[in-house]
Amino acid sequence: MTVSLENSKAVYQGIKDAGVEFITALPETWLVYLLQMAEEDPEMCMVEVAKEEEAIGIASGAYFAGQPNILLMQNHGFMGSINGIVSLAKLYSIPLCMLIAYRGHIGEPYFWHTQGGLVTEPLLQALGIPYSVARDKTQVGKQIKESLTYSYSLLGPVALLLSRDLMED
Repeated sequence: MTVSLENSKAVYQGIKDAGVEFITALPETWLVYLLQMAEEDPEMCMVEVAKEEEAIGIASGAYFAGQPNILLMQNHGFMGSINGIVSLAKLYSIPLCMLIAYRGHIGEPYFWHTQGGLVTEPLLQALGIPYSVARDKTQVGKQIKESLTYSYSLLGPVALLLSRDLMED
């Protein structure tokens, strides 16, 4: 498995084009280039967290400070952050735009990702979190902007799942 640098650049440009200058993230294999680009970009503020649930609190604070932001996480991290999503973002109507590395869906070669992949979409549905799946680098920028816009109009969490088709070469 090789992470696509070219497609990661398209994702990062989509983040920038959406007007985002603040990212909260937990390092993950598919996000490696995105994190490097954010670290090297003097216009981007990135806060790396030890647990994804921390990112929910930081992103919520950024929202209250008037700073549009995006969360970068893996789907297993999304599962670990559900308490913060429900008891903070959903309860207090806080927009969260989550770009989630969608590990474990069809074609996954690593068994440790498969169980999380099976429940990612059902969990999003059960929580009432709108989502879409990004598969094409030519469309991902538009999808990021639409997801961010929708999270603000919804005043709640929205997820964009970054698929294997997008993130791997």
